[in-house]
Amino acid sequence: MVFVLAAMYLTGLGLRRVCFKIIAELEEAGAVKASRAMKLQDERKNFFRVGTGNLRPRALHLLISDKLVVRTSDGKYYLDQEKLAEMKRTLGK
Repeated sequence: MVFVLAAMYLTGLGLRRVCFKIIAELEEAGAVKASRAMKLQDERKNFFRVGTGNLRPRALHLLISDKLVVRTSDGKYYLDQEKLAEMKRTLGK
């Protein structure tokens, strides 16, 4: 039971780390509007692979559901700067 709880906690930390990594990638690339959107890995590369690479699609989905990342009609992604600034203000309090 302790192992399961520890695994769930560490997965949450890993997911958070991957979310911040995706945000940093989008900021670095300047993908802050639809015309500057970029391709991101949005599905598992290998179903049988185990590790943090499998967290990336889940982290991207979480960012999309929180409306921090927006998916364009052609499958590219960009960062919503207003939502990001709002989140940073909320976390800063």
